[in-house]
Amino acid sequence: MGDLLIFFKCISENKPFPCSCFYHFLCFIHVMLSLLLFSSITAQASHCRASCGTILINYPFGIDDGCGSPYYRHVLVCSDSGNLELRTPSGRYQVHSISYSDPHIIVVDPFMWNCQDGSQFRATRPFSLDTSTHFTLSSQNDYLFFNCSEENVIVEPKPMFCERFPDKCDSTCDSASYLCRNLPGCATAFGGSSCCSYFPKATESLRLMLEYCASYTSIYWKNGGNSPYDKVPEYGIRIDFDIPVTTHCLECQDMMKGGGTCGFDTQSQNFLCLCNDRNVTTYCKDHGTSRQHSRAGVIAVTGVSAAWALGVGAGLWYWKKVKAKAPVTSGVQSNENRLF
Repeated sequence: MGDLLIFFKCISENKPFPCSCFYHFLCFIHVMLSLLLFSSITAQASHCRASCGTILINYPFGIDDGCGSPYYRHVLVCSDSGNLELRTPSGRYQVHSISYSDPHIIVVDPFMWNCQDGSQFRATRPFSLDTSTHFTLSSQNDYLFFNCSEENVIVEPKPMFCERFPDKCDSTCDSASYLCRNLPGCATAFGGSSCCSYFPKATESLRLMLEYCASYTSIYWKNGGNSPYDKVPEYGIRIDFDIPVTTHCLECQDMMKGGGTCGFDTQSQNFLCLCNDRNVTTYCKDHGTSRQHSRAGVIAVTGVSAAWALGVGAGLWYWKKVKAKAPVTSGVQSNENRLF
């Protein structure tokens, strides 16, 4: 900034050493370009957040655009309060946990029935997923419906063989469900209210059930930890997801090859390996001719171009000012022989 002040001071005082003044202006431009390039590297290094609150964000997910897999673009949001939320066509739901070893997400729907509600049922909304994503409702979910109209919903106990051969049974709402008799945390919360269990095959069937039932809730079977068959029922919705595995992503994440982060180009959605100082189409330690991308770099290049244009424009303006005030030493100064 001092060089720029000296430059303008020289102009205002009309000093006889214009080269010195112009040197200070060039120094100022050099400093500005260096700051722009440094800021681009810093922005690129901190591009992808690895967590939201206490929940780790790993591939294939990302909470910053261009991070993770494009299959899950914009589905996870980190709120201002630090809560991770899942976006679906039916709303935004707080994420309770994410498992990457057994790929699934547990979300909580505050509109669903809970133990505190007891027999006071609230109006609720059906949960739905975007079918264009790689999400599916887990078969480990059980849906309980309360006070359903038996004129519109088939409510009856299912025979025991239905557990082994569900395809051979009618689509009834099972009033003899184990969970209806053993609600997690509040086995006797209902009193005289009716309960039945039904797994909706699609969002439309869930919506129709809620037209004729007072409320519903979702219970998933959580691993108890002692054995694979040790399951504990908990309230929430389990959503399974796929992890797209590609050779490019494995190479990018390989610590021996630079330990980059898998991402994608926000315009073309093609794969990118996000490194500390640049984005490449292969892996971070590849010094070949792979293309480099950087959204932060685009900002820097734009800033460099703007600064360069400013410098050239100011230089031309200053040269005109000097030439206009300089005495004519030979010949006649006219529009034809003036340099600018």
